[in-house]
Amino acid sequence: MGSGLLAACSSPDNPKQEAGRSLQEIRDAGKLVVLTRNAPTTYYIGRDGEPTGPELEMVNAFADHLGLEVEFLVKDSIQEIISGIEQAEGDLAAAGLTMTPVRQEAFHFGPSYQDVTQQVVCRRDNVQPESVTELVGLEIKVIAASSYAAQLARLRQEHPELSWEETDSLSTEQLLYSVWQRELDCTVADSNIVDINRRYFPELIAPMNLSRAEPLAWMMSSQQDELQSAVSDWFDEYQGSGRLSALQDKYYGFFTEFDYVDIRKLIRRIDQRLPNYNDYFKTAGAKYQLSPLLLAAQAYQESHWRADAVSPTGVRGIMMLTQNTARAMGVSNRLDPRQSIFGGAKYLAQLKRDRFDEAVTEPDLTWLALASYNIGRAHMHDAQVLARRQGLDPHRWRDIKQVLPLLSDKRYYKDLKYGYARGMEPVRYVQRIREYLHVIQNELAQAQ
Repeated sequence: MGSGLLAACSSPDNPKQEAGRSLQEIRDAGKLVVLTRNAPTTYYIGRDGEPTGPELEMVNAFADHLGLEVEFLVKDSIQEIISGIEQAEGDLAAAGLTMTPVRQEAFHFGPSYQDVTQQVVCRRDNVQPESVTELVGLEIKVIAASSYAAQLARLRQEHPELSWEETDSLSTEQLLYSVWQRELDCTVADSNIVDINRRYFPELIAPMNLSRAEPLAWMMSSQQDELQSAVSDWFDEYQGSGRLSALQDKYYGFFTEFDYVDIRKLIRRIDQRLPNYNDYFKTAGAKYQLSPLLLAAQAYQESHWRADAVSPTGVRGIMMLTQNTARAMGVSNRLDPRQSIFGGAKYLAQLKRDRFDEAVTEPDLTWLALASYNIGRAHMHDAQVLARRQGLDPHRWRDIKQVLPLLSDKRYYKDLKYGYARGMEPVRYVQRIREYLHVIQNELAQAQ
């Protein structure tokens, strides 16, 4: 849908800005037109060929609330998105936009759904500036018309020697890649973008913050009072129901403190070790209705894809099965990678199928089953009991991971059926598997 279909009269507060459609006009058309950008923190095409991303999911929830369909218009740059709102090409922009004071003077925004910090990003074996003074003389490039460019402009008032280049032809992710390729010294990116992309390019570092925490929000025309109110009303319910925190956990909850050495080794072993076992993961996944890449990520967490791995506690093999579990799953040789992978997959499938209430749905069912694989179903039962006592949802991973660490606290475990457990271990276990899965998916997608 082009700008001619959506354009209305210009805004008296901003002569360059078209007012856009009223909420009633949007309802009458039955479709919400949304401007976004292609990135892992906003909107992208997943491995199944379908659009996904945190902005997409939130927009779809809002549109469902209004009984509307959604049309996404993917723009190449922040400048194009802002111009698109000015020219009424879309009803709102959901693109990871920072709600800066300058933008608030020109546009309406919905409620903030996430806080981010602008970070200077460089390559660890190149430069590591820790102050604005140390940025002077470096080759820096940022997105044109971005909050990054605006922040650098403010800093230049006190540091006149500070210089940088702006681009509207490259995305933030492309600039991060350029830094990784040593084509630039540094760029600037929001902390959530940095967290994700450091998993792909582990040599990147963020030696300094360029700003305090800033809010992300949807942008719309300054004349869209009714649409702004509708977004705010919906968001109150969306946030209050826990759906926002569930969404953030889905896309960001598995990022722990960055481990450069660990991720770098994983990327190398995807080429060196994973091909030796890939067929086993695929076959076992098909047999037990599990994601092969999830099994691969779990096996990496367990053994780093070493078929002969042995723990001092007696677990062994690529899936690190205990002797009792191996016997129950029909595994005669835990050091046989095929037997171990099929045994681990069978056990995980049984946990998902037989050990949880039907009220547990995906992806929570997978995370709870993985935690049970690590700590045992008995202690997971205790965690669910404890969650209920604390008014939390025993069927949601985001709640269970809050209470699991309490299983090692005597004030809590003394009143539980199965007693003490190292409850932080399954939390880290699931976080690591989710992070490894994310990296494996990205590396294999790039290889294709």
